[in-house]
Amino acid sequence: MIYLDNGATSLHKPPEVAQAVIRALRQCANPGRGGHKWAMEAAQTVYNCRELASQMFACQPEQVVFTANCTHGLNIAINALVRPGDRVLITGFEHNAVTRPLFARNVQTVVAGRKLFDRADTLQQWEDALKKGVHAAVMTHCSNVFGYILPVEEMAALCRQYQVPFIVDGAQSAGVLPIDFQALGADFIAMPGHKGLLGPQGTGLLLCASDTPALMQGGTGTQSVSQQMPRQLPEALEAGTLNVPGIAGLGAALSYLRRTGTEQILRREQMVARQCVYGLQKLGFPVFSGPDQTGTVSFLPHGDCEDAAAMLDRQGIAVRAGLHCAPLAHESAGTLQTGTVRVSFGHDATPAQAQRLLSALRQAH
Repeated sequence: MIYLDNGATSLHKPPEVAQAVIRALRQCANPGRGGHKWAMEAAQTVYNCRELASQMFACQPEQVVFTANCTHGLNIAINALVRPGDRVLITGFEHNAVTRPLFARNVQTVVAGRKLFDRADTLQQWEDALKKGVHAAVMTHCSNVFGYILPVEEMAALCRQYQVPFIVDGAQSAGVLPIDFQALGADFIAMPGHKGLLGPQGTGLLLCASDTPALMQGGTGTQSVSQQMPRQLPEALEAGTLNVPGIAGLGAALSYLRRTGTEQILRREQMVARQCVYGLQKLGFPVFSGPDQTGTVSFLPHGDCEDAAAMLDRQGIAVRAGLHCAPLAHESAGTLQTGTVRVSFGHDATPAQAQRLLSALRQAH
């Protein structure tokens, strides 16, 4: 199987990830729920991962909160930052993990920056909206549909200039693009553990600038007499038992990324993606590509997107077709009615993967 759906989840993890999960299942109890060696082993495993994440993203260990996924983190952040009736600025490429929580909060969303691979337009529209006044902003770092890398550093600087608190959705960038929490000055950055960070599913990270109201209430292993959640991070946002085996696997994945280098992974993904774009264009497919793009490429097949993806599946090639849980992004690109076929290369990207995809499409065409 040629796996080209890394935008949904990374499948081919480094071997040490599974090894760490199995080790934790056998040796780790519940962190903070006992003084015995197995509970202490779990606590150390959790802290090691927290420290690795803090080093990778330029923050303090206590600012790293473990979540079930990126969506969980975004819900915590939006719940903390946004009140019903607020005007909230978002980009034209946000995922449902952003737009649905905002809709549930009954806010007025202001969409700015809808031109694909046009950083200048994105920045101009973003600043124009900030000048008119908003209460908060949420920006995706990279489109999950088109791989468009938004100019988040400049967008963050504008938010700071206009004193607007903001959240960054790092679902498609963590583990691939550099993220400096301190330099960005974000209130929150949410990210999944299972995509570019190469950890297990059911893991995620939320970077928090300051103490944050709890979304869930429950046990933390500390301050048990009080019926209020601890106010300090990370305990305030980590009610209940953590996914210790998942966190152990995520820690192993972060160690792998530190050794390998995310810059090298990005270069490899982009190189193979460019080869894929060139080949798709030669075959006559409309392709969405630009200068600021990761290893994710969307194209329009000759016919139905779902049929094209099913054909590729029969050929042993896994891609994703449809709206990718991001109808706003498709609306911005003019593909809301058709969807796209999305090819998303991962850390193990090779030219042979792109050639296999192109060969299958050529034969079908």
